[in-house]
Amino acid sequence: MKRYEGLFILNLAGREEGLKEAVDRLSTEIGAAGGKVETVQKLDKKAFARVADRRVNAGHYVNVIFEAGPATLTVLQTKFAHVEDVHRVLFTEAGAEAGAPATLPVAAAT
Repeated sequence: MKRYEGLFILNLAGREEGLKEAVDRLSTEIGAAGGKVETVQKLDKKAFARVADRRVNAGHYVNVIFEAGPATLTVLQTKFAHVEDVHRVLFTEAGAEAGAPATLPVAAAT
């Protein structure tokens, strides 16, 4: 099993109180797919520098470090592509230190 870092941008669309539930759901989905969550970091809500959709101009950033097999990433990409609260997600291999990602992205979903 390898260590991965998942950067999630959540679109809660005015449901700021739903952040904890959304983060818990991310951890649950990763665990259900066969991953083991190590760390969850809730980052700030940030406005996007480039707005592709006028309805979504900001998002809550959440960083999740977890262990999983390579096949698990494919399953997670498919799941999170259909989750309404997840605006974007990027998976990278985590370095030896938590929060130090490798330079090559493993997978990305929009």
